[in-house]
Amino acid sequence: MKFNGINHVAFATNDMDTTVRFWRDLLGMRLIAGMGDKDGRQYFFEVDENCMISFFEWPHVKPVPDKNPGTPVKGPLVFDHICFEIENRDELWDLKSTLEAADMWCTEEIDNGFIHSIFSTDPNNIQLEFCYRIREVNLSKDPKIVDPDPSETAREGPEQQRDRWPSLRIHTPSAKRNVYPGPLRKLVE
Repeated sequence: MKFNGINHVAFATNDMDTTVRFWRDLLGMRLIAGMGDKDGRQYFFEVDENCMISFFEWPHVKPVPDKNPGTPVKGPLVFDHICFEIENRDELWDLKSTLEAADMWCTEEIDNGFIHSIFSTDPNNIQLEFCYRIREVNLSKDPKIVDPDPSETAREGPEQQRDRWPSLRIHTPSAKRNVYPGPLRKLVE
């Protein structure tokens, strides 16, 4: 199986107008799809032509508590932060200036070895990282684990360990591959 990337990541907000203002108008991500009904809305923003982020608007959802990315927490947690890659250092500094002009909190540039980053938050307190890649460093070609005490499973290396899960024995026949209409189908009808 080969994955082609992330189609979209879905978040939640209680204020779609403020969310649209931030993602579309401040960051410049096009609002390319949206639908709504009595239960709420779902809008999609284009990160690039192959990747989107989506927001559900639910009136009773509350922003997540503010935290620094990478800082351990106690209790339920879905994810820490999302990182958007941009083309180069000049774009990173232009974005930093844009965020600061809008009175949005933003860190200084951080050298992470294989990427340089800044961090900020959106109006829902979603932790955001923006980075550009250091072209001379390619972790895909040269994987590295620098943990002095890696987990037992990580010690097995970067490649899939096919004997750890049951193997595919029977492919689902075409006649049994049922497809049901989903609510987003309205976007293309």
